This record gives sequence, C-alpha cells and structure tokens, in this order.
Amino acid sequence: MAAVASSPGPRSPGNPGPSLPAWRWAALLGFALVAPVALPAGGAERRAPELRRRFSGEPLLSESRAPLKVAPSRCAPVLACVMQDQPLRVLRRWQGRQGERWLMVETAGAAASADRRRGWLLQESSG
Repeated sequence: MAAVASSPGPRSPGNPGPSLPAWRWAALLGFALVAPVALPAGGAERRAPELRRRFSGEPLLSESRAPLKVAPSRCAPVLACVMQDQPLRVLRRWQGRQGERWLMVETAGAAASADRRRGWLLQESSG
C-alpha cells in the first residue's frame, strides 16, 4: 500500500490548523507593542504649546483692588474702585512729577453701559 498524504482540510474548532512558529508569535507581539508608539495617541508627536501674545485691542485684567481716581494725583478724589480681575482698557500713560506712573483706563463693559467709567490708576512698580 502506498502512503497517502493527508491534507490539513478545513479549519474547525477540533482542527485548528497549522500553528505559527514561536518566532512569528514573538515578531507579532513585538510589532503590536512597538507600533502604537508612532501614532499620535501613543505620544510620539509632542509639540510645544503655542505662545499667545496679547493684542493691543484686548483688555487688561486688574491685578488687585485699586482706586480709580479722577486725576493722576495721589490726593485726587476717588471715582470708583476697580475690583480684582476686572477688564480694563488702557487709554494713555502719564508720569507724575515725583516719578510715579499713572494709567488712564476705561473699565470694560457694554458700549452703552452706565458702568463704563474712565479714570486714573497708579501703576504699581514691579520689583
């Protein structure tokens, strides 16, 4: 009798077919672990955040509570009090006789708002 070569036949749960050699499993596992690093979700693409520059038309925010004065003078009457983080628009700058720096500001608000006021703030010296 002649030997008959058996073919693997169709795959079924009872007949899983030929198995992959160990080196192929290692290569497949290595690729599956290393390949996602190149994707954006894997963290390979790292960009520095863009710097945002302030435009001249944007309002400034007050650093602390400060008196809004009628004139650029320490003895001038107080018009209102500017609260911390209140948006302000700088209209002009002034340097007093004793060297203090003043800013003429307008409180930001609606164009027809009654809360919109102009006055002088003493600019704090940094340092």
